[in-house]
Amino acid sequence: MKRSVAGGVARSVEGRDGSPDAGDTIQIGIAVDIPEPWGGMLTRRRVEAGDPQAVPAHVTLLGPTEIPVRALPAVEEHLARVAATHLPFTLHLRGTGTFRPVTQVVFVAVAAGISECELLAAAINAAPELHREARFPYHPHVTVAQDVPPEVLDKAYEDLADFSALFEVEAFTLFSHSGATRWQPRRDFRLGG
Repeated sequence: MKRSVAGGVARSVEGRDGSPDAGDTIQIGIAVDIPEPWGGMLTRRRVEAGDPQAVPAHVTLLGPTEIPVRALPAVEEHLARVAATHLPFTLHLRGTGTFRPVTQVVFVAVAAGISECELLAAAINAAPELHREARFPYHPHVTVAQDVPPEVLDKAYEDLADFSALFEVEAFTLFSHSGATRWQPRRDFRLGG
């Protein structure tokens, strides 16, 4: 089988019978979406900053992870179990922070709901298909500018210093990425079953 890579997704040429090759992989990510009106506003701010990685505002629970396509059903079963054993919680976003000088990132900080995000992220990462060594310790946040000039990072940091949003988190979302499209929501998992 020949393999091709497009947009971070490795795909095999289909077998003669049209079925996908067992070696096919897909990139997934898991996040808490930021609801309106705050989600749209934070997403626009990231786009306006010229961030090349601008995606809808979210709190990451599992960053981009490549898994075999055949593992998706087991991953979804695991995520359903995780969601069922964690209750909805209040998330309070307030003010800004930065990871500079380690990485060129400015973010809106999570002021309340940190422990709940940490527990969800740890439970999600416990699946053998999803476990990966993290480059940095997990720190829940909403990125608003990344890999842009320092003055743009400074402006985002200052402009959103008084930002505040308080909302209930009732679900997290599994996203997938293919070479043809950007990150797309695949399935929501409601907390508490």
